[in-house]
Amino acid sequence: MSWDLIFQHLFIVLAASLLSIAVGLPLGIWAYVSKVARPIILRIVDLLQTIPSLALLGIIMVILDPGKLTVIIGITLYSLLPIVRNTCLGLQEVDPGVKEAARGMGMSKPYRVLMVEFPLAFPTVFTGIRIAVVNAIGTAVFAAFVGGGGLGGVITQAIRIADMPLILAATGVLMIIAVALDLVMSWFENQMRKSRGGSKKMWIPVALIVAAFIALLPYGQGGTGDILLYDGDYSETQLMHHMVKMLVEDQTDLTVTIQDQMSQVNNWNALKDDNHTCDLMISYDGTILTTFLGQDTTDVPEGMTIYDYVQGELDDYGLTQLEKLGFENTYALGVPQELADEYGLETISDLVPIADQLNFGAEQEFFTLEGSMKYNPFVAFYGLNFKEAISVDMGLKYTAIENGTFDVAIVYTTDGLNIKVGLKVLEDDKSFFPDYNGVFLVRDDLLEKYPEVADILNELAGAISSDQMAQLTYQVDVEGRTVDDVAQEFLVSRGLLDA
Repeated sequence: MSWDLIFQHLFIVLAASLLSIAVGLPLGIWAYVSKVARPIILRIVDLLQTIPSLALLGIIMVILDPGKLTVIIGITLYSLLPIVRNTCLGLQEVDPGVKEAARGMGMSKPYRVLMVEFPLAFPTVFTGIRIAVVNAIGTAVFAAFVGGGGLGGVITQAIRIADMPLILAATGVLMIIAVALDLVMSWFENQMRKSRGGSKKMWIPVALIVAAFIALLPYGQGGTGDILLYDGDYSETQLMHHMVKMLVEDQTDLTVTIQDQMSQVNNWNALKDDNHTCDLMISYDGTILTTFLGQDTTDVPEGMTIYDYVQGELDDYGLTQLEKLGFENTYALGVPQELADEYGLETISDLVPIADQLNFGAEQEFFTLEGSMKYNPFVAFYGLNFKEAISVDMGLKYTAIENGTFDVAIVYTTDGLNIKVGLKVLEDDKSFFPDYNGVFLVRDDLLEKYPEVADILNELAGAISSDQMAQLTYQVDVEGRTVDDVAQEFLVSRGLLDA
């Protein structure tokens, strides 16, 4: 956790707050002056509030690219309800005698609403703004899922590795920010109520929000540099991207910028688009085939590797796979070492006689019906009949293993958490799971512009085994070492970087 992430979080909150104020106040005034529009406007903002925030971000991301803008728009829509309703309510509660007096003085309706009624209603209006700002602090955590930055990435990663101190630290920072903002805004609200809302001071808190937003603008800007990458939401991705930065900047005059955390799918979308916001990423040939291209292992011609097949398909996207890096982060079955010792488990086939005594666990996506690498094809292929099959969030999977919720789990071969929880990774003796070779995906236009980048990154080809990657991720996720330190130490040990 760093100050940069905290400031990114605050930028998102303030940007969304200002936008929701700019949209919500006019809508609230419109709902007040128009009896026809009122029920429509209020119903729409009510409906927006019922949509789960993560789902709302996903809907917006279909239209917009992943990133901070998607998050800001999502939080804005989510924040409209308290602002619109309190604006309309505040105007309705203005003393009818004041309204009548203004009307008797010959004031036009727009002038009365904006210059007489709105200042008097502003304390109630500001209550809605205060609620929206405080709520946005928590909602902005979901920015981590769409490459928006902030503290959400810290929390999700801490949950995955079961780092309770980090979870509490990040949550504590958000609580302190929320309480501090709420106290300051509550004080302003009380001052305005004492002055009956007519004071010019009513715009001071809004002006302060604007000033804070301007001060935080550097933390909301996109990356700049010769080569742009996104930080991954897993330590493995982060390690490889930081190795890219170290190697390229050491051997060239190019600047490599690593931007906000981004999932593999969102990173792919950001990479392949004509309006791309990054130039390369670490991925896996199996992931490219099944997740990015939406194909299946059965689409690969007999005798052709997934790696070679995928390269041909990538030509349409203007992308190139560099050489295999050496490690395979494929699916595997993990069991507690004690269970493996008790039954002499070495391969997946060894589970067949005892499967009916064991609970199986995996992420929800493994239980979907589509695709050949799913639960039903898997158990049919090996002849397994587990006692119970349980779906669990990826971030909680290892916690569930430690708690004994299930005995057998789908894991990834290079995950250092396998070492932490003492899992025995069973051999896929019948080769059900396909290759998931680690590879760099690079835009062709980048290689045309900087052809030396391919040679530099190919220095890592075959340099990292699966066991080595598991040890590297273990150092980050379990031992708590920084990604930069672990990445640099590895490159130095391989003679690719000077100490």
